[in-house]
Amino acid sequence: MIFKEGTFHGELPEHFDGPHPALLEAAVADALSVTATVDASDVAVTCENGIVFLTGRVGSPEEIERAVAIARSVPGVTAVEARLSAG
Repeated sequence: MIFKEGTFHGELPEHFDGPHPALLEAAVADALSVTATVDASDVAVTCENGIVFLTGRVGSPEEIERAVAIARSVPGVTAVEARLSAG
């Protein structure tokens, strides 16, 4: 039996070791939504190459710090960039 390498439009796929970005986005959003210490109702979560971007608004500067800590605690997240405002 002969096995051929999988290709997409004749090109080999890029190698990716981490979880799919959509899975990380969902995991971080879920973690933020269940915590009582951060009101994340106005926070959007996006991910690229394991880096999570938090954008939007939270209640205080302390909530920004807590949101970043929560996002960092999710397995597969390599870095967090907070683009959050407080107030």
